Amino acid sequence: MPNSFRFRSAQTVFVLAITQLIGWGTTFDMLGVMGRIVAPDLGMVNEMAFAGLTIMMMVSAIVGPATGRWLGRYGAARVLSAASLTFALGICLLAAANGVILYAAAWIVIGVGGALGLSAPAYTAVVEREGMNGKRVIAVLMLFTGLSSAIFWPILSLLNETVGWRFTFLICAGLQFFICLPLHVFALPKPVAAHVDGGTAGIAPVPLSKAAQRKAFLLIAATTTITTFITFGISPSLLEIFRESGASPAFALQLGSARGVLGISARFLDMLLGRRGNPILSAAMGIGLMLISFLMMLATSPSTPLLVSFVLLYGFGSGVMTVARALLPLALFSPREFGLQSARLSLPQNLANAIAPVVFTAILDRAGTGPALFAAAVLAALSLTLVLMLMTLVRGALASKPSPAIS
Repeated sequence: MPNSFRFRSAQTVFVLAITQLIGWGTTFDMLGVMGRIVAPDLGMVNEMAFAGLTIMMMVSAIVGPATGRWLGRYGAARVLSAASLTFALGICLLAAANGVILYAAAWIVIGVGGALGLSAPAYTAVVEREGMNGKRVIAVLMLFTGLSSAIFWPILSLLNETVGWRFTFLICAGLQFFICLPLHVFALPKPVAAHVDGGTAGIAPVPLSKAAQRKAFLLIAATTTITTFITFGISPSLLEIFRESGASPAFALQLGSARGVLGISARFLDMLLGRRGNPILSAAMGIGLMLISFLMMLATSPSTPLLVSFVLLYGFGSGVMTVARALLPLALFSPREFGLQSARLSLPQNLANAIAPVVFTAILDRAGTGPALFAAAVLAALSLTLVLMLMTLVRGALASKPSPAIS
């Protein structure tokens, strides 16, 4: 790869890593520290404060399809810049909140910003600049977003102790306006994917007919939504699952932390694979590991080795699937279509993000660990079946592709 391309890739990673870290850390991850601090001051119960995340994900889901059209029309840099402004406005509204109404309105605005600025638009910015070579850059970005809570929770806690929660939110808004916005406007390299790839930005990697494309999209949408539902539903309840399986509170925390490390390790592995990685195979492997982990917990009596094995399989499998979920559109659709398809996929995924914790918490509280894990296993088996159907569809399309003529 020429040095100029390497520099452009490094510049793209640098800009988007910073802005995605700030984007996630000052919005979705923020309530992990601030939720229970804000709630009593605004006269709300904790559940109402954390409902801000549900509002955010629901609004992001609704706005997601429109984001795909805007990405195609205006490009990722402008959409990401709009996200920085929208985030700054929403967080300022949070700082000014004096009750439930303004608090909810702030999260509605932040939800619009999430659709414009988190994950899919950033990945689209990569594909605009890297074309089909963007897999490794996306994996690198996902490493950083996986660290956002670890970086921002201590910062937010320190700021709150120093200046209080309202000024902490104003500082977060300032990060969006004074750091993210200029980086999106001035520091992102210009899109050159079409030139780098020899004008092939509109050519899909798999020659699918229109009907097959629709089927492939539906299969991707179904399997990514189901796995999102599983991971966003199970993850908040992991500590309770460990405790109900006999782990002490301290050991449960250690297992939960290990699961996060394994998820990051899986993203790092995908980054190392780069272009050699196959998102469809990765998805099958990730879901398969998750399914095995659930079946082990259901079939074996609780013990320390079982819980450690579960964390290893589930943590690595869910981490692999997180990367595959972002890259699946790039495996089947052209770089030019990536933004539109990713944004369309965000609608069901964000809806799943919003309702999954409530559903799994209800099952766990009312029926126990066994039924919750059984529900996860059934959903994982269904998702794996859909991935295998997608794999069969792709193999059939590649097999029917005409071989190049030999002159």
